[in-house]
Amino acid sequence: MRFQAAPRPGFREYSFAQTPRKEENSRVDPLSLAQNLLAAGPICDHCLGRRFAGLPGKLANPERGALLRAALGFSHVPEEKCWVCGGVFQRVPVWTEKARELARDYEFQTFLFGVHLCPRLEATEEFLAERFPSPWAEPVRRHLNRALGQAFVELLRREGRDAAVHYARPDVQFLVDIEKGEVQLQVNPVVFYGRYRKLLRGIAQTTWTCPHCRGRGCEVCGGTGKLAATSVEELVLPVFLEATGGTGGNLHGAGREDADARMLGRGRPFLLSVMEPRRRQIDLAWAAEEVRRRSNGAVELLELQLATTELQQKVKAGKFAKRYLARVSFAERVTSEAFSQAVEGLVGEIQQRTPERVRHRRADLVRRRRVFSAQGRLLSPTEAELEITCEAGLYVKELVSGDQGGTQPSLTALLGIPAVVTELDVLDVLDGEGVVNLASEE
Repeated sequence: MRFQAAPRPGFREYSFAQTPRKEENSRVDPLSLAQNLLAAGPICDHCLGRRFAGLPGKLANPERGALLRAALGFSHVPEEKCWVCGGVFQRVPVWTEKARELARDYEFQTFLFGVHLCPRLEATEEFLAERFPSPWAEPVRRHLNRALGQAFVELLRREGRDAAVHYARPDVQFLVDIEKGEVQLQVNPVVFYGRYRKLLRGIAQTTWTCPHCRGRGCEVCGGTGKLAATSVEELVLPVFLEATGGTGGNLHGAGREDADARMLGRGRPFLLSVMEPRRRQIDLAWAAEEVRRRSNGAVELLELQLATTELQQKVKAGKFAKRYLARVSFAERVTSEAFSQAVEGLVGEIQQRTPERVRHRRADLVRRRRVFSAQGRLLSPTEAELEITCEAGLYVKELVSGDQGGTQPSLTALLGIPAVVTELDVLDVLDGEGVVNLASEE
């Protein structure tokens, strides 16, 4: 393949065969390289300029290309005649218009473009790197993404809308397929942070599908397909789907309590992710009140806000200490002295094998967890209240029952009398600072 530039005084005919190889070009002079590129064939300002994008200065690639062209005495080349890109930058307005139409019904403040290069452009990029190596070059993909983003911002501004590029977590993303000329839209989830209080027993955190029938309905689940009638997720998500116009979603808590346990105090931190939302800015006070109303006061939401990256990372780490209040029943009469000594014996390291009741969904391991503090009082010779503050991941019911020796020490083992939890409440989910303070008190 051979391109020939129009005759110009002082320039000889240039062909790809005469282009120096990369190893011969360890010290490149920008003007000499620009001259070689211009002499090789018609090249647009975009593609010429991006071969020198890393040079000092704040010029855009087309401006840099135009200056180099003028300095070397070459005339302007229409973009559609560029042997490098084939006029791909002329199509930027068409693609951004398609992107605007796709996203017209969606609320967004941040966006990102990506491109899928056609085989011709990929081959040309490889050829340029081999025959015209430049230490200042910018890939066509990056330059094209930026050109699309800048054109999209201008298009939105003409309509009175504002949006900005966000590389890490954009609200919407566009993928441009150059070969097909198609633009695809991806609407990323909107994530809310809050704390939920669960004030009635019998409510799971998320949908509790029956493991026996996997949701089809059987005798074990009474034909419902679920082991709990409802969940916090099922009570909260519909309200947010209605407010955002989303298509689905899920709730992720910082740990979870059993369905028969209440979540009191400040509530449990959670993230609620809503898929394909049409609206991202919603009335959070209305959402909280609507959840409370629809659940008849069973679930309350506190501290609702859009989840920052920091909050999402904090909740997903899930290492929150907990404070529990358990009502305990004994198989035999217990004295106050024996009970107090047994409660004191719970403080410290606990070795706990995965409880039998959850081994179907968790690895069968022996884990070491800590009880930071324990106190209790007898309500009668066969019943007591026990308040425990412990490390994340400790099963409090088994701390009391011993789970047939799977938890050591346990209240049952220390008393020598079988004990079981009859009611359990989570009083608080502690943040990192609370954990540090508890550990320092030991």
